[in-house]
Amino acid sequence: MKLYLKVLLGLAIVVATVFTQNNNCTLTGNSLDNLIAIQRQCTEIVIENFTVPANRTLLLRRLQNGTRIIFRGTIRFEYEEWDGDLIVVSGSNITVIGDPGHLFNCHGERWWDGFGGNGGKLKPKFFRTTNLNYSTVTGLRVKNTPKQVFSVNRCNHVVFSNIIIDNVDGDSRGGHNTDGFDLNENKDITIQNSQIVNQDDCFAIGSGTNCNFFHNHCSGGHGISIGSVGGRRNNVVRNVHVKNCSVVDSENGIRIKTIVNATGQVRDIKYEGITMRNITNFGILVRGDYLNGGPTGHPTAGVPITNLTLDNVRGWVRQYAVNVYVLLADGVASGWKWTNVSITGSTLNNFTCTGVPPNSGVKC
Repeated sequence: MKLYLKVLLGLAIVVATVFTQNNNCTLTGNSLDNLIAIQRQCTEIVIENFTVPANRTLLLRRLQNGTRIIFRGTIRFEYEEWDGDLIVVSGSNITVIGDPGHLFNCHGERWWDGFGGNGGKLKPKFFRTTNLNYSTVTGLRVKNTPKQVFSVNRCNHVVFSNIIIDNVDGDSRGGHNTDGFDLNENKDITIQNSQIVNQDDCFAIGSGTNCNFFHNHCSGGHGISIGSVGGRRNNVVRNVHVKNCSVVDSENGIRIKTIVNATGQVRDIKYEGITMRNITNFGILVRGDYLNGGPTGHPTAGVPITNLTLDNVRGWVRQYAVNVYVLLADGVASGWKWTNVSITGSTLNNFTCTGVPPNSGVKC
């Protein structure tokens, strides 16, 4: 079956075509009018050479259990200033695949103004998964997002793999807050075998349990982060494992930040097999005085950081960066174990760590 939409005062202009065969559908063109019907009818949906209209979301949250979403060709987004999401995916046992040769070309430079989500133009996020369960997202290639790339919220048992995020143009054209993966209130999330080039956290988790970040490469952003923790509905980060990752040309390598005067918990965090190079600010940073407008310099004790393990973490920072810096209130940190940690390069000697637990192996 072919469905043609005709608009504009009777002129026969094809704006979307849906090819349907059995339970398989292909959506192409630039209309979302049939998307709800497609989701009800089809368990395999191919979205090919599609343009999402301005101020609209490619809303994939009425999916049947077990649906496959396949992206092909070039997916584009028309421009408008707005604070929403370009794509939303929800459901159970969902498979999202990027076919070889596809590209999400967001043309984020139309929104970039150096402010990100802190002012200036209103900017949409790229891809939000909400209540996505027992699912996989693999092989997506994304270029020049307006701000945050993947926002993962209230999801369970989801694997993201072989993702390429290329926001390198934002370095010179005003990209900001282009976080690679932001996680909140999730359980059992794995992100693996991916490359993230951006201008903010490569990976950041504000709350959630049992999350893994394995075999990923981060470049140009703010590092691999826990936090900021505090000020949300859920402020517990527990059992996070970061393994065999590299961070290059970034502000920080490893960062844990808790919000001043907030409450919460950071527990059972492990970084192992991490390499970093050409870090401009901090190789390893753990601080309890964070505010979005800038750190206060006075950490508070409301978010304990317990059982923080670093093993085989190595690399170098620039001359006027800091190798390792810990700024915590007394008694906040406990159960730390750092082994085979070697960050070099800084010539600064005016930073003194505070709040480091005894016998932890931390060397500032």
